[in-house]
Amino acid sequence: MTEFWVSSGHHLAGRTEGGGLAVTDELLLAYLARPELLPPEEACEAERDLHARLMEAPRLAVPPRAVAAMADADARENWEMMLAFRDRLLAARSVEAAYLDLVRNGLRGTPPIFLNQLVHLILRNALDGCEDPYVLRAAELFFRPQKVSLHEGRVLLADAEVIEARESTNAASPLVAMLGKEPANELDVMVDDNAWTYWSRSDAFTMALDLGTNPRSRDGLARAIEAWIGHLLHAGVTVSPIPTMEDADWRWFVGLDAEATRIGNALWNGQALDAETGRRVLALFSLVFEDAARVDPQVGDRPVYLILAMGGDGRLTLKPQNLVAGLPLIQPAEVL
Repeated sequence: MTEFWVSSGHHLAGRTEGGGLAVTDELLLAYLARPELLPPEEACEAERDLHARLMEAPRLAVPPRAVAAMADADARENWEMMLAFRDRLLAARSVEAAYLDLVRNGLRGTPPIFLNQLVHLILRNALDGCEDPYVLRAAELFFRPQKVSLHEGRVLLADAEVIEARESTNAASPLVAMLGKEPANELDVMVDDNAWTYWSRSDAFTMALDLGTNPRSRDGLARAIEAWIGHLLHAGVTVSPIPTMEDADWRWFVGLDAEATRIGNALWNGQALDAETGRRVLALFSLVFEDAARVDPQVGDRPVYLILAMGGDGRLTLKPQNLVAGLPLIQPAEVL
């Protein structure tokens, strides 16, 4: 089996009997080693002392006064969020259960970066054994915001953080100049001839995905969605890319991001899309449940439509929690 996404921390987690991820001291220590929590040189004694004690015992109960004693307001805020997040992880039977609790019962100040890390970790578990680089690259959308470039019919998605880092250093290449300096063209676009290189760079996030003209990319995203729903909700689904949503009797949709939700709501209310809004729709999918008995009767065996869109700033920030909270399931999942 080929390894991928070591940065997810998958190797640091334990396993539950149901196949979920168990929270270990090693996993907690990885969070404590994050730059936001490492005390800087100017940190006060209270902050240094708390960090040192947690590095020795990451499950240590921390009274509020230990954080209140820190001199720096930003440090206090960081530690309050981290400890609240840690306690929710420890209270759950698995990482997956903790994520479901966050999505269903409120984030309560959980930073987006922590939520993305949980998604990264859970997807690594859900896709364990996957040998298709297109599926894995498409799955990066779940936890890595993307920069979208439109060029000659291609819809190129590139990791936003990687692109912004390269732009900040004014790095350029002949390919960038030739293609009009579209950001995604700084990276290798995944095609069949180079897809094999993904395995050696899966933690670098340096391959762009052609979602427009390469059907394997859209199929890869469909398979990633199936794996996510199957793993977290124990619901078998078939997800298929579709060119248009031509259904006079559509019953349900899920926007895979904020812009897609806005567009879907407009369509639901009978509004026509202008050309600019329509241009922001990047992909459409139909989702069908294998067991209609678990589905809201008003949907039944009808397809659920999934919409993927980019914002006006050319960014795509997929919200995988929408595939947990937004589906018309009436029977709760058995927690891993």
